[in-house]
Amino acid sequence: MNCLSDRARKHIYEVILPFWEKLKDDKYGGYYGLMDFDLNIDKKAVKGCILNSRIMWFFSSAALILKDASLIPYAKHAYEFMKKYCFDKINGGVYWSLNYDGTPCDTTKHTYNQAFAIYALSTYYALTKDEEAIRLANELYELIESKMTDELGYLEAFTIDFLPESNEKLSENGVMAEKTMNTLLHVFEAYTECVRVSGHEGMRKRLYFMLDVIEKKIYNPSLERQEVFFDREYNSLIDLHSYGHDIETAWLVDRCLEVLDEKEWYDRISPITRALSKKIYERAYVNHSLYNECEKGIDDKTRIWWVQAEAIVGFFNNYQKTGESVYLDAATDIYDFVMNYIVDKREGSEWFESVDDNFEPSNRHEIVEPWKCPYHNGRMCLELINRESRC
Repeated sequence: MNCLSDRARKHIYEVILPFWEKLKDDKYGGYYGLMDFDLNIDKKAVKGCILNSRIMWFFSSAALILKDASLIPYAKHAYEFMKKYCFDKINGGVYWSLNYDGTPCDTTKHTYNQAFAIYALSTYYALTKDEEAIRLANELYELIESKMTDELGYLEAFTIDFLPESNEKLSENGVMAEKTMNTLLHVFEAYTECVRVSGHEGMRKRLYFMLDVIEKKIYNPSLERQEVFFDREYNSLIDLHSYGHDIETAWLVDRCLEVLDEKEWYDRISPITRALSKKIYERAYVNHSLYNECEKGIDDKTRIWWVQAEAIVGFFNNYQKTGESVYLDAATDIYDFVMNYIVDKREGSEWFESVDDNFEPSNRHEIVEPWKCPYHNGRMCLELINRESRC
């Protein structure tokens, strides 16, 4: 077998790392916020703080897993930018976005954004043992728990001084959600990483809380899927099946169960992740790739870059978990699809954001923008490399 980890190592070194290294802004800090479809870098584009966090996480994780010290300066560059510009020194928390020169642009304080900063800071701490980084992560945890929750879970969007505001940023499909599966998932992901690297006891306790919410509020056992958008009391607002989020959730929850290492929780939650993976394999894995989502029974057949990346990791994870070779075959098949159709073969590019049902990048979406980053595809490569002993 041509091990996926070998192919992932080659791809990350030949395509993903060189691409993002050249996006480093040595004048104003951080990384450039936009490259259009024609590969033009806009050096004065808005810099999303989520984008910076994800880049910081990527280079930190890559340096650790690849054991490549040459990547540390790229992680440090993102860290220094975050520390200097992304944090609101007066009110606390991390802004939504900055202008190209580091001045605040969108001062919304979103729970999702704070979570990604924790995720990045935790991995940077694992790489550098910089105590300041883990202190900042812990401060963001305290902020989330004190200002961005209610008794039922995690709220979404706030003004600069933490007054609640409407959640346009994480609401889609014509609804306005007071709670979302997506925000919960990434708070969960961030706390899992921080517990893994630092053993933070408060975050560990909140992981138990979130596992309970996933089991009792987010997961729909009759449909074997997660609901996506909710009102404040977790009533679902729309008939929507997000294929990419379900397969991503499956392996991220399994990762948390591994970190917690408690049989009671594994026995309780692991059947959910197994069911999510199985349902996505049966429902969304079509023509060597994964559909995007299904709204009111109608499939969106767009092949989104991040959905394919998460499907590769999710199916590979379920293969390791179950030993069922169909999941390894699916992960390999989608990997081949990505290399053939999602990777942009033009010199100086990386991955297309999406291709249509004819496997063409018809929407000419930007190659880099605040949501288009090395988090999903870079993580896919790093996960495969890190799991290579199980190939």
